[in-house]
Amino acid sequence: MPEDPQTQVRAAWLYYMEGLTQAEIADRLKMTRLRVNRLLVEARGSGLVNITINSRLESCVRLEQALVSAFALKEAVVVPSPGDPAQISAQIGKAAGEFVSRIIDEHPAGVFGVGWGGTLRETIRHVRAGQHRGLTVTSMMGGLTYGIELNTFEIASRFARLWQAECHYLAAPIYAGTPQSRDTILAQDVFEAAFARIRATDVAILSAGDLSARSLLVRYGLPGDVGPEELAAQGAVGDMLGQFIDAQGEAIAHPINRRAIALPLEELRRIPTVILASGGANKAAVIAAALRGGLASVLITDEDAATAALALQAG
Repeated sequence: MPEDPQTQVRAAWLYYMEGLTQAEIADRLKMTRLRVNRLLVEARGSGLVNITINSRLESCVRLEQALVSAFALKEAVVVPSPGDPAQISAQIGKAAGEFVSRIIDEHPAGVFGVGWGGTLRETIRHVRAGQHRGLTVTSMMGGLTYGIELNTFEIASRFARLWQAECHYLAAPIYAGTPQSRDTILAQDVFEAAFARIRATDVAILSAGDLSARSLLVRYGLPGDVGPEELAAQGAVGDMLGQFIDAQGEAIAHPINRRAIALPLEELRRIPTVILASGGANKAAVIAAALRGGLASVLITDEDAATAALALQAG
């Protein structure tokens, strides 16, 4: 009996992309190690596997179509969920890097906006380098006041170096001390010019954060006088650009949002193409919320997050 193509692709993915041993794959797919070995040999012999896996999982394609329909998206990309949750950012980042490279190859000029986070760091590793002197890269939110490679400043500069593009930072912290101090900061000429540039963004790539300890913003960026429990009590399911949203993708009524030094969410909705690259079942609620609220037009995620987000939308 011929093997199910889906089983063959899954075995190949786990072996060549996630680095699992044949014994681990046999345990994962509930089959013998001998059968796994045969699947991998056949995958190489048939041309399914060369340097990359020359096929896409039908289940991922179905999820992509369902996401586009359910949330009225321009496009969706879904990758298999890795067995190790620590690999989610790497897998989504690879797909996001390929997607962004295609967009920039087709439209190598204009303003490209970026956020921050582990998934965007992984994305950079898979973006094709090029000479795109007509391109401007800009950070869309303030950053941390100390240096780590996940910071908005570092993310923007690395994208710009890859493309030999002009780079602009939003040289401010993520949050001001009070809403009033934020207004004072943004009234300065330099910030008026920066936000004019950000509003002109053609394509943006962002991630979303939940309220768990996995969130970089919760761990590193929230002011000391605000905690995730307080935000959850106000209806927050997570954040986009440091601004916390409810299940419908609307900004919650909490002062933290009026302290954020970032493009306001109502203006984010006006950007022609916003790519949300984020995954993990823990982020399903904020992903669904962002899509409901029209905060992204392209989603790049994994199977588990996609399935959970669709369930939330259907329920």
